[in-house]
Amino acid sequence: MSDLEEKFPRALWVRLIIYIAVGHVFAAFVYLLFEVGAKQ
Repeated sequence: MSDLEEKFPRALWVRLIIYIAVGHVFAAFVYLLFEVGAKQ
């Protein structure tokens, strides 16, 4: 694991996790818009 941490700094992991979280929230929001739109 220490070899992996040398290749990828901690800031990169934090940024990657934030991007994944924001991506999932955005995808859930778009899905919700389609679900609400389909019921109208």
